Amino acid sequence: MAGILVAVFWAILVSFLAVVLVRLAQTLKATTKLVADVTEQAVPLLADASATVRSAQTQLDKVDAIASDVQEVTSNASALSTTVASTFGGPLVKVAAFGYGVRQALGRRTAPEPEPEPARNRSSRRTVIVGRTVPSARGRKRERRNTRGQKD
Repeated sequence: MAGILVAVFWAILVSFLAVVLVRLAQTLKATTKLVADVTEQAVPLLADASATVRSAQTQLDKVDAIASDVQEVTSNASALSTTVASTFGGPLVKVAAFGYGVRQALGRRTAPEPEPEPARNRSSRRTVIVGRTVPSARGRKRERRNTRGQKD
C-alpha cells in the first residue's frame, strides 16, 4: 500500500512540475517575442535620435560661431565709442562752451544800459536778484493782459 501511495504522490508531483514547466516555457516565449518587437522598434528610434543629436551639435556649433562674432563686434563697437568720445568729446564741449560764451557776450552788448537811479526817489528803486532786475511793487500800475497774453 505504501508503494501505491508513493507512486500516486509521485505522479501528482510530476504532473504539477509539468504544468509549471509548460507555463514557464510560454512566459519565456512571450518575453522573447516582446524583446524582439522592442528591438525592432528601438533600432530606428535610436538612429533618429542619433541623427537629431548630430543636427543639434551642428546647430550649436553655428550658434557658438555667431556668439563669438557678436562678442567681437561688441568689443569693437565699445572701442570705437571710446575712441570717438575721447577724440571728439573734449573739443565738442569746448566749442559748445565757446559758443555759449559768445552768445552771452553778444547778448550783453546789445542789451540797453540801465539808467542811473535818482538818489531821492525811493519808489523807483529796483531789487536785484541773481543778476536780474526786478521792479518794485510800489507805485507801479499793473498792465492788464487778455487771454492771448497781449496788453489791453
